[in-house]
Amino acid sequence: MAKIHQNNVRSLILERNDGPTSAADGHHHFRLWTAFSGAAFRRKIFDAVSCGGSSRYGREILDDEGISLPTPKAKTEMESRGVDSEKGNGRKPEKQKEAKGCVSKSEKLLDLLNLAEGEAASEIKKKEEALEELKIVVKDLQSESEEQRREAASKVRSLAKENSETRVTLAMLGAIPPLAGMLDFQLADSQISSLYALLNLGIGNDLNKAAIVKAGAVHKMLKLIESPVAPNPSVSEAIVANFLGLSALDSNKPIIGSSGAVPFLVKTLKNSDKKVSPQAKQDALRALYNLSIFPSNISFILETDLIRYLLEMLGDMELSERILSILSNLVSTPEGRKAISRVPDAFPILVDVLNWTDSPGCQEKASYVLMVMAHKSYGDRQAMIEAGIASALLELTLLGSTLAQKRASRILECLRVDKGKQVSGTYGGNLVAAAAVSAPICGSSSSTSTNPNGVAKECLEEEEDMMSEEKKAVKQLVQQSLQNNMKRIVKRANLPQDFVPSEHFKSLTTSSTSKSLPF
Repeated sequence: MAKIHQNNVRSLILERNDGPTSAADGHHHFRLWTAFSGAAFRRKIFDAVSCGGSSRYGREILDDEGISLPTPKAKTEMESRGVDSEKGNGRKPEKQKEAKGCVSKSEKLLDLLNLAEGEAASEIKKKEEALEELKIVVKDLQSESEEQRREAASKVRSLAKENSETRVTLAMLGAIPPLAGMLDFQLADSQISSLYALLNLGIGNDLNKAAIVKAGAVHKMLKLIESPVAPNPSVSEAIVANFLGLSALDSNKPIIGSSGAVPFLVKTLKNSDKKVSPQAKQDALRALYNLSIFPSNISFILETDLIRYLLEMLGDMELSERILSILSNLVSTPEGRKAISRVPDAFPILVDVLNWTDSPGCQEKASYVLMVMAHKSYGDRQAMIEAGIASALLELTLLGSTLAQKRASRILECLRVDKGKQVSGTYGGNLVAAAAVSAPICGSSSSTSTNPNGVAKECLEEEEDMMSEEKKAVKQLVQQSLQNNMKRIVKRANLPQDFVPSEHFKSLTTSSTSKSLPF
């Protein structure tokens, strides 16, 4: 055996082939392990780094002292000749055990590497098979047979339901245009299969949503709705679901809003014929919310009677928060604010929502709608006061969420400014009127000559009476506000209905001044 000197990582040796022919020739032939594939090269690297080589390829291993460790084949020959392998190579038993353990670790690394390579190859094969299956499905979508296309659409629906990579691949293979074309079929089953296939292709994929609209699917859906023959209820629900998914993309909002989809969605939401499922109503409401985000769609919404219906439906807790979200978008335009204020009992309904302590989200959205309307219109502020908003706002500033408290404070500030102007105007007008009426009396020569002090005293008494009436009205308003708030707090605390306030509370309400007024 001949060996090559080691480097720092234990080089592998070359195995010499001493055959009979070579011996005769006097030449020695060396055999180099020829394995230049990537996998074999990585195996050699692992062997060299970990232990210095693997015994499964018949190579010798050199230790740190340069003493060779025999291969299994050489060890067998030595044992057959009766030579102790451990003594033959001059190694100690401990060194021999370490070398065996090193070889074992190297073989394990090779096994793991081979396993990883096998798994990768298997994964690639599966992906190739899946791609071929998708190609066949897309090819069937372009078939002349309606039945074959319907079956292919059903496969697309199931394949794209939960796999995002499959959605991308199907769209790249051209599945969207033929699916949109299937909406022209007369058979309801074909329409439903196509609609739900398009719906699943658009899940979480904005490029697919844009491609579906670009393929003309929205106009084909509306054509189905507007046909003289009433569409199948399942078809209508599938169209609503598609409008919901497609309207989530900002670039699709103006296209869907201007296409005439809003009246259809409002009709579905109102469910006048009682043929719509609760899920379809939820989808229609959410689609209308998506469309209301885009300002140009608000005019299409105002052409319907949606606002009146939304305010009437505010008692439904399943829909209320979404309804208030739509109203929050509508108040961003002057037309939307006017439409809300024109609805009878709009402000009492919104003020009542402020008392929904079990729904902080509804309180926050209702306070936002009222805050915007109070900031923009004096007439709306007066309507809010008449609806009893003062006590609700006071309670909200104490018990509401942080956001609701801030909005309630803003509304109170607007109302306080109006009240200050109103009070100052009332005092100024009353003083001017009093001066105009009493001037001839106080300024006449006869009155002044007879009893000037008496006339002045009479004027002061009238002014004091006037001021006392204002103070009485203010004091009465403060007491009513505090009592209403106490009743609400008692109700929220689940105290007995016959709860009687303590004397301390009564003294607080009777001794309150106008400083506790909300405005």
